[in-house]
Amino acid sequence: MQTFQTYFLSALRAALNNQTVSWESVSPADWRALFQLAQQHKVGPMIYEAVYHCPAAKRVPELMRAWKRQTMQQVLVQTQKTTEFLHLYAALREHGITPCVVKGILCRQLYPNPDERVSADEDLFVAPEQFAACHAFLLKYGMKPTAERTDLQTQFEVSYQKTNSPLYLELHQQLFSPDSDAYGDWNYYFTQIHAQPVEIFVDGVLLRSMQHTDHLFYLLCHALKHFMHSGFGIRQVCDIVLYANAYGAQIQWGKLVVQCQHIHADIFAAALFRIGQEYLTLDYKTACLPTCWKNMQLDETAMLEDLLDSGIYGGASGSRKHSSTMTLHAVAAQKQGKQKKMQILRTIFPKAKDLQGRYSYLQKKPFLLPLAWGDRLLHYRKESHTAVQSIQIGQKRTALLQQYGILKK
Repeated sequence: MQTFQTYFLSALRAALNNQTVSWESVSPADWRALFQLAQQHKVGPMIYEAVYHCPAAKRVPELMRAWKRQTMQQVLVQTQKTTEFLHLYAALREHGITPCVVKGILCRQLYPNPDERVSADEDLFVAPEQFAACHAFLLKYGMKPTAERTDLQTQFEVSYQKTNSPLYLELHQQLFSPDSDAYGDWNYYFTQIHAQPVEIFVDGVLLRSMQHTDHLFYLLCHALKHFMHSGFGIRQVCDIVLYANAYGAQIQWGKLVVQCQHIHADIFAAALFRIGQEYLTLDYKTACLPTCWKNMQLDETAMLEDLLDSGIYGGASGSRKHSSTMTLHAVAAQKQGKQKKMQILRTIFPKAKDLQGRYSYLQKKPFLLPLAWGDRLLHYRKESHTAVQSIQIGQKRTALLQQYGILKK
């Protein structure tokens, strides 16, 4: 681990404890690298609050001033998002529409300073029978779908944005894309969510969500999904750690362990919690973490290095993002009982359904797949991201999936 990464984790632990660091000396190069890493992982405001009072920060005044301006802007925008979302959800409930809130605000409210944990969007998980009413209400409220589609009812996820507002919503009928060969079957575990909700007050507004066991399992699944793609950042680990600390006594850990075993996430989850205990604020006793995960023999450092390199949701580089076709193909092939072959070609030339998120025209015109392939290759050149780099990253990350039991060796 590099020096600036050690500083980063130290400051992040302090932020989660609502404390500050007391560094005496940090090189200007490490300060710049620390600032960049904080931005990549979308935890800039949290890190700033933990470091700006330390003696070493006084030696880089220009960086601290720029960081302060950015922090104030990000927190202000997040505060506006939070306020608007709570008003929107309260209005939904008044009209008898009760989608489950997942991730986002429910994780954010566990932080010492919630609006310093910024969120790009808020996620709502709606029962299929309420989707039409929810969609109609969002339109009336001023929210508009970000993509023009006539078949919204059939989409597992629809995104909405409001004009002249930072509020961005994702409305889910299913939590994972059913078209994904790698993880589409995980939706099975969340089919009964709406029949047994819990309700949590946030700033005076009653939010409906999943049972805590189901929500923690979803947070782990969400992290694993991104791990299969191109990586997940440290912020997701923070969310999971704080959730386990807050609700550990209410978690049905036996059920959770079995579900993780079913999706080959047993070692993955144990490693993630080990990172939380070693580098963040997970308290095994408070979280009531099961003995099988506490005592599991594993090396969490490879996962830690990968998630630090990945940035938020694996977006640190284009080459890393493109490598996801290789890892996803390996997982899908294993599920289908096939040999993990053609991975390199699949990285460069993915299936149409694997590119529909980026090239929406493939949903109705899959025969245009060669056009999408050409565009991808063009972007490789424009962005200086080569197919070779993606293949190298994909091979390394496939080995990582094997190390943590997601893929068979």
